[in-house]
Amino acid sequence: MKKLLFWLFFILLIALAFILGNMPKITDYYDQLTRTRIPKNVDLQPAAQKEATFVGSSKCKACHKEKYHDWHASMHAKMIQDIRKNTNVIVADFSKLPKDADFTLKDAVYTIGSKFKQRYMIPATINSKEDFRLGNYQWNTQTGKWQRFKPYKYWYKHAYPHDNKQFPTSTTCDGCHFTGFMSTGKRIEPAIACESCHGPGSNHAADPKSAIFRADMSDPIRTNEVCLQCHMRNRDKRLQASNVTQKSLWMQAVDYPQGFEPGKPLVAYKLPAPFTPGKESKEFWPNGAAKKNRTQGNEYVHDAMYRHGITCINCHDPHRLTNTAKKPEGNRTCMKCHSFGSLIGPHQPTLEAHTHHKADSKGSQCIECHMPKTGKHTGKSPLTVRSHRFAFTYPAQTEAYGMPPQTNACFSCHQDRTLKSLQKDLESWGMVSWEEMSDTPRMQK
Repeated sequence: MKKLLFWLFFILLIALAFILGNMPKITDYYDQLTRTRIPKNVDLQPAAQKEATFVGSSKCKACHKEKYHDWHASMHAKMIQDIRKNTNVIVADFSKLPKDADFTLKDAVYTIGSKFKQRYMIPATINSKEDFRLGNYQWNTQTGKWQRFKPYKYWYKHAYPHDNKQFPTSTTCDGCHFTGFMSTGKRIEPAIACESCHGPGSNHAADPKSAIFRADMSDPIRTNEVCLQCHMRNRDKRLQASNVTQKSLWMQAVDYPQGFEPGKPLVAYKLPAPFTPGKESKEFWPNGAAKKNRTQGNEYVHDAMYRHGITCINCHDPHRLTNTAKKPEGNRTCMKCHSFGSLIGPHQPTLEAHTHHKADSKGSQCIECHMPKTGKHTGKSPLTVRSHRFAFTYPAQTEAYGMPPQTNACFSCHQDRTLKSLQKDLESWGMVSWEEMSDTPRMQK
């Protein structure tokens, strides 16, 4: 009897190991994907945080040394840097600053950015209050050149004077770049710091048991709002009213969700930049792909992964900011969920069968086909902004939409070919879906 029980137990272990070994990788995310969905208009900010104030990241360092260390080394910590404290933060060559520049290095107090471009904040009195303005030139780190910068040409062009010296950063930039400014109007910390994602932390700093918002503990759809507050191009929320125009918001149009704090319903504060399928705008190609940076959210909310509960932080470490356009982590990021033979595919036995490219080639990198470079950081920058639509765009669709061939995943590598010939390759492989075959003729101009 003991031998029988032993063998039964042994067989059961083998069966269990086989089942677990063949379960889809997405199973690891089962709890996240099946959480009860919370309506977008529900306030999730902890009650204890409602009366809290912003105190700065230095208060977080004592208890969260590792997270603080990772964040401090990330680009979020370096979004705004004080030139007076460290001149090494300047990446531009000021010896080549054009003669018609309306500022000098001595005028600038803060830098904005450094990875793709760098702009300079200059103290100014605007609307009878102390503020900052931006210089009329920006440094393009991708080209290594100065180029003109006219921020008033953005969507709010009818709400501000066409003069950089009268263009305030308080209503256009500071909400996302200075921690605390979005909801208080005060530049608490010159960085995208801890409280930008967790909300005001004075009560939590005084008593660690006092709750603070944690996006990863929330409904996954709402989790993304911490990122979407800034990584989604928007319009002033007041423009939803039929009687409000840009002109009526003269010197007051706001380019960030004013009043928002993590945990609060973002839908109550943010109006996404408009997009009509099939129509090109200054921000989007006709298929919805980004033409500019900071549009990840606009694209992603249309994707099936978003709807099913995959979040930004499933792919990006929110503290270390890993897996970036400059330093992608490769297929292993996607293969955390996707695996051959799984419910969510790829539905081929091998990578080469899926891509029709050699396994170690660029054509077999997930992001090259599903996140092609469609956008620019400035009008004179190269295409380096990767799309977050994730849906593959066929060459025929690119052509039908009138998009530049360079934005197509196939053409970006095979520039000696035409879009039509590349489309024929896909058709010969049997890789063209019924949806694409039926939609493309209607998209022809």
